[in-house]
Amino acid sequence: MSRLEVRDLVVGYEAADVLHSVSLDVPDGALLAIVGPSGCGKTTLLRTIAGLVRARAGEIRIGQRMVTTHGIHLAPEKRRIGWVPQDAALFPHLTVAENVAFGLPSARGSARSARRAARGADVRRLLDLVGLGALGDRLPAQLSGGQAQRVALVRALASAPDVVLLDEPFGALDPILRAELRTSVRELLREEGVTGILVTHDQAEALSIADLVAVMRGGEVLQLDTPEQVYRRPATPWVAGFVGDAVFLPGTWHGDEVACTLGRLPADWVSDDQTSTSLADVPVDGAPVEVLVRPEELTLSPLADGESGRRREAGESRDEFAATVVDISYTGHDAMLTLVAGELRLRARVTAAGLLPVGSRVGVRVAGRVLAYSARA
Repeated sequence: MSRLEVRDLVVGYEAADVLHSVSLDVPDGALLAIVGPSGCGKTTLLRTIAGLVRARAGEIRIGQRMVTTHGIHLAPEKRRIGWVPQDAALFPHLTVAENVAFGLPSARGSARSARRAARGADVRRLLDLVGLGALGDRLPAQLSGGQAQRVALVRALASAPDVVLLDEPFGALDPILRAELRTSVRELLREEGVTGILVTHDQAEALSIADLVAVMRGGEVLQLDTPEQVYRRPATPWVAGFVGDAVFLPGTWHGDEVACTLGRLPADWVSDDQTSTSLADVPVDGAPVEVLVRPEELTLSPLADGESGRRREAGESRDEFAATVVDISYTGHDAMLTLVAGELRLRARVTAAGLLPVGSRVGVRVAGRVLAYSARA
């Protein structure tokens, strides 16, 4: 069992704390992605789990073993943790097979032992897992960036770790190779049944391959949930803006609707207290709120010259308003349109087939339910 539990972890350097009461719970065999701005503590958290940094307070448990708690700091080499750094960090004087063999328990971290073990079945099996079985005799300098990262991954897996920590392992790769490699890594971790922790600056990467996503800011975990929940029901407006494109509008709460410049929209309330389900947390009618709308929730329809948007009619659930397309950010499979309606400026995501030229007048409606948060001061 390789369940990872972190409880109320506090880590600091000199007088300043870098991590503030951080807690994580990663099930056996799951992949957790940690995202957040630079300096939020992502790498410090990874290094503390690995045992490279001592915690001031809190606990870290891997499976049934307590590796960090008051008075206990298990050495990194005894934690059964694999590490995959951003730059692969292969030994330049060892071949690919010898680099992988270096991670085997039988090699005991010795280059001489690694050379003896390099021809073994365990090394061949690991290299075959990542499609590098024919490259065992090459030196790291003869590998591409993606090949080097694959070697770093299987070297980390060679020691049969309970947990593998991946610190921005795809950051230096081109987009196509990055997408291919992250899919391969996810499949390999699943096949091996290893729990993984991925630190990344790429929110799309985290949402696409992880079982769980932790969003950090200022040394704290603001939300830990499935990718779908983090995107569709972010815990705070800041999380919403960090993990995707977002439009925030002032509004007022009315039962299960909000009134804002987009009309009167069905809404779900997101409490400031994520642990509470009390109806007392729902605002009173007329209370000011902040409304979140994702660009893909705006549906567009062309308007004829002189035609204006329509108010809701019998059987319809919401208003339509008129806007003008003033800018296009085209990405191939879809596009982001910037819309202006009076003083209101919005962004709408459309498919390539639904692309409209700059200057087009469109009717805009909001699809689905929006989210409402406490109005920020």
